[in-house]
Amino acid sequence: MITIGFLELNSIARGILAADMMLKAAEIRLVSARPSCPGKYQILITGEVSAVESALRIGEESAKINVVDRLLIPRVNPQVIEAINMSSMPSSLKALGILEFFSVTGAVIAADAAAKAANVSLIEIRLGTGIGGKSFVTFTGDVGAVEESAEAGAKTAENSGALVAKVVIAHPDRELYRSLL
Repeated sequence: MITIGFLELNSIARGILAADMMLKAAEIRLVSARPSCPGKYQILITGEVSAVESALRIGEESAKINVVDRLLIPRVNPQVIEAINMSSMPSSLKALGILEFFSVTGAVIAADAAAKAANVSLIEIRLGTGIGGKSFVTFTGDVGAVEESAEAGAKTAENSGALVAKVVIAHPDRELYRSLL
């Protein structure tokens, strides 16, 4: 079962320490560990549920006061990891969905919900680097599927106030797609 864990810290130095401790604590795979805006550090891991839970616990203990956010998603849609890494491109580009968030975890949770809600292909999950700490998700598919996925993704942030915008473009210009890739 694919599980992802995410830890965001407000200290780069403590973030690097936490990533090292997490890798030594459990059998996990490091998806990414990097600084982000504004001066934060993000750690994204994957593995079996118990290993990810254990690694997150160790990461949090090693950087207690610096932890900003934490996320654990068991049975995550495999597209989420690919879209974070931009390691695969959808086979065809159709309608375009965009979800924008004030938080990194908001974008990851929404991307998972969007991918599970309808037959869409995630394009990218941009996690707050170089965009003032905001995050966004882009995905493509038939118009109805993109609308359904956008609604499902937006709904995940309903009570948190983390959603900035939800946009569906039924027939995006091909030039626009090239700028997203």
